[in-house]
Amino acid sequence: MADTAGAAGAVDGTGPEVLAFGVQADERPLIERAFEGVARVRCLDVFLSEDTAPIATGHAIVSTSVNADLGGPVLRTLAAGGTRMIAQRSTGFNNIDLDVARELGLTVSRVSFYSPYAVAEFAWTLAMAVNRRIVRASTRTRDFDFRLDGLMGRDLHGRTAGVLGTGKIGEAFARIAHGFGMRLLGWDVAPNPACAELGMAYVDKERLLAEADLVSLHVPLLESTHHLLDAAALRAMKDDAILVNSSRGGLIDTEALVAQLRAGRFTGVGLDVYEAEAGVFFHDRSLDAVEDDTLARLVTFPNVLVTSHQAYYTQEAVGQIVRATVRNVADHLAGRRSENTLVPA
Repeated sequence: MADTAGAAGAVDGTGPEVLAFGVQADERPLIERAFEGVARVRCLDVFLSEDTAPIATGHAIVSTSVNADLGGPVLRTLAAGGTRMIAQRSTGFNNIDLDVARELGLTVSRVSFYSPYAVAEFAWTLAMAVNRRIVRASTRTRDFDFRLDGLMGRDLHGRTAGVLGTGKIGEAFARIAHGFGMRLLGWDVAPNPACAELGMAYVDKERLLAEADLVSLHVPLLESTHHLLDAAALRAMKDDAILVNSSRGGLIDTEALVAQLRAGRFTGVGLDVYEAEAGVFFHDRSLDAVEDDTLARLVTFPNVLVTSHQAYYTQEAVGQIVRATVRNVADHLAGRRSENTLVPA
């Protein structure tokens, strides 16, 4: 933990340099401006992994993105190189071995909250895009093919939206569904009173999947939620349902999903996340041989839309994430902890 002198030095920008991995081009100016007067920051576009961890040698504070590898080997390399704090720029932290971090005496923080509307609105973007065949229509019109064959969608008004996870993001998604005039079903460990006020009925997962015309996932990835939608759960859904996942890829058994799609099921599937996305998403792999057969098969289905984990990527949400990360670093330097502290030193 930093002493008083270290904390004071950080305030005028002369403290330890923060090494930020996996910084997107749009994020860089936001991060650099936010850290002014708090600490020096060096932004890298490479992602943290076993191969890149040695770059952090000599940096007491490392900031990482959601797809960083923060397993035991990486954490040990960082600690051996002098790192004392990991400031993750995301809400999820399933990529971090917290037990090893405690063992090594590392401080680990995350961003516990940012705009829920960014993710909820993007989930609806995916839902509407697959329902109304927007990608297919756009591709056709670029070729001056203006036929309507195969573009018929459905009204969502009066249909049933099933929301798995009704926290802040799930609530925002439900409010939009309510605006469409949809019936609301919810599933969570505890009901959200705000969702109940919208008329949401809380039911078990099996009933939600059996009745929902649109299913959207908004739960964290935990051991208990891994493959929440497994083969049996996917079979329980309506044949013409729409499935959207803007939370974490591991919530869905992707191979089971591909099997259902091959059987001709589902009106549309919108995925902003994928369970094996690390090392693929946020990179340009357009010239590489495709090694992931499941992902390669998934993107060939005409009723599937896959995006690259961009639901959070708005000016508002990224700004909140960056500001929270800076506060986490300032707290660490001052010897404070907050609701964002996962592992205190």
